Amino acid sequence: MQIARDGDLPLSSDFEQIGELLPLEDARLLELGCGAAFTTRRLAETFPVREIVAMEVDRIQHEKNLLIPDLPNVTFQFGGAQDIALPDDSVDAVIMLKSLHHVPVSDMDAAFSEITRVLSPGGLAYISEPVYAGEFNEILRLFNDEKVVREAAFQAIRRVVDSAQLRLEKEVHFHSTTRFEGFEEFEHRILGATHSSFDVDEALHARVREKFMPHVGDNGMAEFLSPLRADLLRKPG
Repeated sequence: MQIARDGDLPLSSDFEQIGELLPLEDARLLELGCGAAFTTRRLAETFPVREIVAMEVDRIQHEKNLLIPDLPNVTFQFGGAQDIALPDDSVDAVIMLKSLHHVPVSDMDAAFSEITRVLSPGGLAYISEPVYAGEFNEILRLFNDEKVVREAAFQAIRRVVDSAQLRLEKEVHFHSTTRFEGFEEFEHRILGATHSSFDVDEALHARVREKFMPHVGDNGMAEFLSPLRADLLRKPG
C-alpha cells in the first residue's frame, strides 16, 4: 500500500471509480460523511441501486439533507462512522469519500470495526482520501493543514488490512478535478463549511484569496487537479 504515488496519474473521479468497482445493481449502499449529498444524488439517479443510507455527522448539514424532497431511494441518517445505527451484515457496500480523515484519530479503528460489522460477507468498502500534495492542498494548508490526520487515516486503513478484518482488493491513484465558480464559491463551500470551524482573520483571508485568484480563468472558473488515493476493501466471507 502507498499513501501516494509519483509520476503521471490518470484523470478520474470517485464517481467513475465507484461505477467501475462496486456492484450497484439492486445494492444497498452506506455512504459515510455524505456532506451536502452531491455524490449521493448522482449515485441515486444514475445507478440501479435499491437504497442509499447517507450518514452525516454535521447536524446542520444533516438537517438540510432531510429537506431534500426528490430522492426516494435515499435515507438520511445522523451519525459518524464510529457508531453506525444499522444491523450486522446489512449493506452491500460502504462508501467514504474524502471523509475518513475527518473521523477523530482515536475513533478511526472503531470506525473500521463498525464498517466491517455492517458489511455483508463479501461486501466492499470504497475509501477515498486526498493525497497531501498539489496546488489546491497548498491553499488549504494555509488555514487547515491536514497532513497529520491524512497520514493517520492511511495508517488506519493499513491496520484494518493487516488485521485481516478487511482484505485489500485494489488501490487506485488518480487525479481528480475540483472546480469553483470564483473565490465566492470557495468561500461558501470550503471556508464556510459547517462541519469545521477555521480561525481565519482578515490577513489570512487575504493570503488565501491571493493564493487562489491566479487559478481563476477568463470564464470566472477556478480548476484544480488534485491527487487522490482510493482503497477497495472486501469483507471476508
